[in-house]
Amino acid sequence: MPTIAPSALATSLLELIRRTSTVLPQDVVRALERSRASEVPGTNAAYALDVISCNIDLAKQSSQPLCQDTGSVLFYVHAPVGFDQLAFEEAMIQAVKEATRLGYLRQNSVDAVTGRNSGDNIGPGSPDLHLDQWHRDYVEVRLMLKGGGCENVGAQYTLPDPRFGGRDLAGVENALLDCVLQAQGQGCGPGILGVCIGGDRASGYAESKLQLLRMLDDQSSDPVLGELEERIVAKANQSGIGPMGFGGKTTLVGCKIGKRNRVPASFFVTISYMCWAFRRQGVVLDRELAISSWLY
Repeated sequence: MPTIAPSALATSLLELIRRTSTVLPQDVVRALERSRASEVPGTNAAYALDVISCNIDLAKQSSQPLCQDTGSVLFYVHAPVGFDQLAFEEAMIQAVKEATRLGYLRQNSVDAVTGRNSGDNIGPGSPDLHLDQWHRDYVEVRLMLKGGGCENVGAQYTLPDPRFGGRDLAGVENALLDCVLQAQGQGCGPGILGVCIGGDRASGYAESKLQLLRMLDDQSSDPVLGELEERIVAKANQSGIGPMGFGGKTTLVGCKIGKRNRVPASFFVTISYMCWAFRRQGVVLDRELAISSWLY
């Protein structure tokens, strides 16, 4: 890879942030439009989805954030061996500061103890960078903006649990449906679940967020998990919770499930809930670190 010029990379990352914040990916738009068509005209559910559709169009046209809560800023990067991570971090911070100044990101990062706002979205753990090497000759950058409302209704379950069952898929299914029930439309539904079966408490949450980087219309390569994904969406949509908890047929538009090995003593089921404003986008960078293609 060439030597990184932070300003060149920062320009690409700034455009990635702008587009992630303001333009909902087409797989999400398609899912919401299908849901909108399925609701009974004149109902609160139909009204909520009509407002969401209008919001999507206005945000794209005006290049303004889809939601006032631009959320946590999470970067997921794959890069060749030898890629300069420190230079990437420098460019990332430069891009995040500029995106905040331009209004693509809200001033949204506060000290956990004092509550003081940094004013530029920079601070310990903000933004959040995950960088992995791979044996390819290009850089891939994915970005997720995850709002606080949907983050608040995520959950982690420990099985066995007398309320949900044992350490099996039936227990997992009951735990996932309980998470949806407890949310009751909070987290700005219709929502998407990112799920990890197994792992430890930390790796479970990390994997559950990685699942949210999948396309909405894909299916797990594990047929057992793929069937469970479909079953969770179907059952959740029979709950009557509906968009924003207003009732209706659309409580979830997706469920993505992964798994990690666990130690015998533990069985965690971890859920990251994502709101309808499913802001994730990605780019492939060329040798000059300009954007060569978009991933969603």
